[in-house]
Amino acid sequence: MKDLDGKHVLVMATDRFEESELFGPREILLGRGATVTLASLAMDEIMGTVHDEPGRMIAPDLLIGDVDVADYDALLLPGGVGNPDRLRSETQAVTLIQAFVEAGKPVAAICHAPWLLVEANVIRGKRVTSWPSIRTDLRNAGGEVVDQAAVVDGSIITSRNPDDVPAFTEALATALLD
Repeated sequence: MKDLDGKHVLVMATDRFEESELFGPREILLGRGATVTLASLAMDEIMGTVHDEPGRMIAPDLLIGDVDVADYDALLLPGGVGNPDRLRSETQAVTLIQAFVEAGKPVAAICHAPWLLVEANVIRGKRVTSWPSIRTDLRNAGGEVVDQAAVVDGSIITSRNPDDVPAFTEALATALLD
């Protein structure tokens, strides 16, 4: 099934992303015909983790600061603890998320990645989910926290954990087709 031909998804990540939350959606989207591009803070390979253990490496395609939102149909934010924790302190990363939201393009964040949505101040009044340990942060940022595999509220798509990758990716694919 190549129903996502012509769709271009940007993944934003840095070291210590949860391996399955980047590679899983990436492989599904590529398999459905989408183009998937990875942006990071530097052009060096970044390392994933499997829980907290070192995982696979992947080379970014471009720098976060070089992204033009107009070139993409959606933004995907994988979790892991270290990845969103680092990116939320980077102004270019936060500004990029805000630009995707302002453009009305889907922004999909899984596991700990909704921390980035908190930092970007884009979840007030939205139904969202995440890894359990950051749900208080989501509530404090004005989100309505629910416990579902994939939650879609407007252009914001959130998910809880690696087990939810299929539902999360399907929600993103559906948003791309709307």
